[in-house]
Amino acid sequence: MDKFLAIAIKEAKSGLDEGGIPIGSVLVINDEVVAQGHNKRVQKGSSVLHAEMDCLENGGRIKANEYKQATLYSTLSPCDMCTGAVLLYGIPKVVIGENHTFKGPEEYLKSRGVEVVNLDSQLCKDLMSQFIDDKPELWNEDIGE
Repeated sequence: MDKFLAIAIKEAKSGLDEGGIPIGSVLVINDEVVAQGHNKRVQKGSSVLHAEMDCLENGGRIKANEYKQATLYSTLSPCDMCTGAVLLYGIPKVVIGENHTFKGPEEYLKSRGVEVVNLDSQLCKDLMSQFIDDKPELWNEDIGE
């Protein structure tokens, strides 16, 4: 398993343990983790703290030229909001654990020059599928259909 995806999965499990939605994210620059986070919508009562947004927030003020060397990992395909953040900061590569349970605007990212890699992780699929089965009302509150 990819070592950075493993960290994102650990973050996702932390979110689940806290009573939240199990999605995790890691920001990597020059093969080094510079930030990590997980979905905290439930824990913080937030409408915007998706895993990727929490990760970017935890990274603090990173210079534009550093973002241009970054890779953002997420256990789940990024939504429209998180896609916008990737584009805003010029992050050139996004690695996702899976897009079976939810597929964000990956084609749009690609059309804007972002490399999108889907690792198609069964562990990520199982984690989200189980959560959606267990708490469909919570999933549907934000991004589910």
